[in-house]
Amino acid sequence: MSARRDRHAPPDRPVVPDGPSPVDLHTHTLRSDGILEPRALVEQAAAAGVRLLAITDHDNLAAYHELTASAAPALPDGIDLIPGVEINCLTGNQPGVWEGELHVLGFGIQPDDGAFEDLLSRQRLGRRIRFDRTLEILRRAGLSVDAAAARLDLSATESLGRPTVARLLIASGHATSVEDAFKRWLGRGCPAYVAREGIGPGRAITAIRAAGGLPVLAHFGEAEAHLSRIRDLQAVGLGGLEVYYRTFDPEHVQAVGRVADELGLIKTGGSDFHGDTGSYAEVHASTWVPEVVGERLLNALAQRADVVPATVVPR
Repeated sequence: MSARRDRHAPPDRPVVPDGPSPVDLHTHTLRSDGILEPRALVEQAAAAGVRLLAITDHDNLAAYHELTASAAPALPDGIDLIPGVEINCLTGNQPGVWEGELHVLGFGIQPDDGAFEDLLSRQRLGRRIRFDRTLEILRRAGLSVDAAAARLDLSATESLGRPTVARLLIASGHATSVEDAFKRWLGRGCPAYVAREGIGPGRAITAIRAAGGLPVLAHFGEAEAHLSRIRDLQAVGLGGLEVYYRTFDPEHVQAVGRVADELGLIKTGGSDFHGDTGSYAEVHASTWVPEVVGERLLNALAQRADVVPATVVPR
């Protein structure tokens, strides 16, 4: 299944869950480009039946630190939280790769790893620069969002991203939805698009491994058409593929699952919840991740090797 697909679009034929999924390994909070506070997300996930949750905010572990701090209230009964992160990685203009990027999830990272935090800090700085440049382009186009930004407390957001800009455009009356903002202003090739600066997927993978985590390639529905690329990433430490994803129809789930089976990669899955397209309960109801996925991920984290061969040079 090599057809190019918009990962934000709903599936043509959704995977119908057989009851509430107990696993969600891909979610976002207000600490990156989601809209919920970390505590609210955990409470809503628990109420929806989730028992294993990963918050995978972009380029930061702030939500995990807040929720697991010694002074923090206990998590809701019955839910386990594992540290997670999502890193947007540059690949150049490869055919079939979303906006020249691959997204790498990291699970089970040591949350206090200094070297990994330094890398994430540099990534966040790049996001801030991109955010400011985007706002300047919008000002020059007569679409200032400064008043909306002043009303919104951006201090709660560790990693600023385009969804934040999209919400500012909506609040300023310049867009009707996040999707509309991306289609007309913020998407690649649009007037306010600013190219990302940052690391490649090989560097992200080796950094996640060095911090004790398991790197997983996120929402790559075109996996079958890029086997050689995935093998290259596996050679530097890629450990899994996100097989169960909210916008994947059954054929995409099967196709990405075949690649994971062929290459011996761990399967993960999640809703990629941000909050712009519905409540957590609504998004969760349309996402199915089998319970065994969570069990196998936890087993893999318990047995993971933290060292990538030194002879392999990351891209």
